[in-house]
Amino acid sequence: MLRLVLSLALLLAPATATARAVISAEDALARGEAAIGRILPDLVLVDSEGEPVALTELRGRPLLVSFVYTGCSTVCPALVQNLYPAVAEAQRTLGREAFVTLTVGFDARNDRPERLRSFARAQGVDLPNWRFVSADQPTIDRLADTLGFAYWPAAGGFDHMALVSVIDRDGRLYRQIYGGVFSTPQIVEPLKDVVLGRDRPILSLPALVDRIRWFCTVYDPRADRYSFSYAFFIGILVGGATLSGVLVWVIREWLRRPTSVRGA
Repeated sequence: MLRLVLSLALLLAPATATARAVISAEDALARGEAAIGRILPDLVLVDSEGEPVALTELRGRPLLVSFVYTGCSTVCPALVQNLYPAVAEAQRTLGREAFVTLTVGFDARNDRPERLRSFARAQGVDLPNWRFVSADQPTIDRLADTLGFAYWPAAGGFDHMALVSVIDRDGRLYRQIYGGVFSTPQIVEPLKDVVLGRDRPILSLPALVDRIRWFCTVYDPRADRYSFSYAFFIGILVGGATLSGVLVWVIREWLRRPTSVRGA
């Protein structure tokens, strides 16, 4: 089963050849997992409007990073289209400004701004803070190697790992999501962690509010939506009230006993 999952994560699509070594599915997965914890380097990419995008200037907001190339007519469009509803739900739940989605065109020779713009339009991507970017080949290769994204030439095109990387506020790789089809929780849950700061200490009122939001933002599989629920804290309050009531009853019963019995 694991070999089947790994094989499905390697997608074939036409593109321009590049001098990168062929690796196995297992090695590609190992490369992706080994990248967790790395910090994004100080790279500058160019978006579909021709504007520079410096990764260091995005620090402070989590990132959702995927890799495609605009010459692909099959799996790369499908990856973006499958990612779209999960990103839309994450924006609705966590806020449009809460994180940035970057889709990186790794075919540096062909993935120019106008091609990126056309590709995004063709996939129906109209969400704010979702930017399609590319750069020169050394920059793309450095970003791909940092995030553990593997691609290499194959007959008539490329083999590559279908991968979405979740980056935290500090530019550190937090989670890897493999495959070209995503459930909503696969994308939203790790974004919840890095947007609402599950692992950050509660040192301020905003941090406390974020922690409450983290606990209370729950997924409804029937509606495929997230909503804010107070059930967790209501359960704590009910449990606390019940425990307090039992404690009061015990104390009252103890006080009703004769002094001689209480001192025995």
